[in-house]
Amino acid sequence: MDLPSLMRDDLTAALRERDRDTARVLRSALSAIANAEAQPAPEGGPLSLQGDGPIAGASSGLGSADVARRELTAEDVRAVVLSERDDCLASAADLDARGATDAAAALRTDAAVLGRYLR
Repeated sequence: MDLPSLMRDDLTAALRERDRDTARVLRSALSAIANAEAQPAPEGGPLSLQGDGPIAGASSGLGSADVARRELTAEDVRAVVLSERDDCLASAADLDARGATDAAAALRTDAAVLGRYLR
């Protein structure tokens, strides 16, 4: 089973168990993965100057603006999850330095949830 599928299954289980913290972390990580699958913005200037329809930036025809998502490798997905975990740990260190130990501990718990998927 691939990592996003495993995370979606665990999200479903967390929602059933009403584990809001785990569900929040998994939703955030799955969103980051989905964002990484998005295609980069097209080249060629602002969208308002692109397109051939009567509305600036619009394209005409059913499905003419649809773009296939990028296929991420297992290593790409792992890198996204690792980045999310590292962001949590960096923010926790910053909060510790500012004296917000409770918030830092919560972020370390979030990082631990993500760490389960990096083994």
